[in-house]
Amino acid sequence: MVDLVNDPFPDLAALDGLWRSAWGGSVAAGYGRVLERSLVHVGAYEAGVLVGFVNVAWDGGVHAFVLDTCVHAEHQRRGIATALMHRAAELARARGAEWLHVDFEPQLEGFYRGCGFAPSAAGVMRLV
Repeated sequence: MVDLVNDPFPDLAALDGLWRSAWGGSVAAGYGRVLERSLVHVGAYEAGVLVGFVNVAWDGGVHAFVLDTCVHAEHQRRGIATALMHRAAELARARGAEWLHVDFEPQLEGFYRGCGFAPSAAGVMRLV
């Protein structure tokens, strides 16, 4: 059974292990400061172990942005990411967001559509 926890400040070593499993990369140094400024973040825990995570940043107004959605490789395809997204959207709405945005790679389109996201035109500029 997976427990969803609102606004956890997960141990950065646990978050790093999750990110390495999900993406093959490491959590950014100073990520705790990111979470302090987020509108909401949700952790998925199984038997006290962090197995999933999503962060929602915001503009201080009505727009919020999904970031860092991930589930440990051994726990994928069990509905954890969908549950994280639904909880994050619910909390973002309750905290004043009117729009929830997400950028994703093409292979994730079905997942995000299934979570209720509609396609929109957008742009991105690489700064580094």
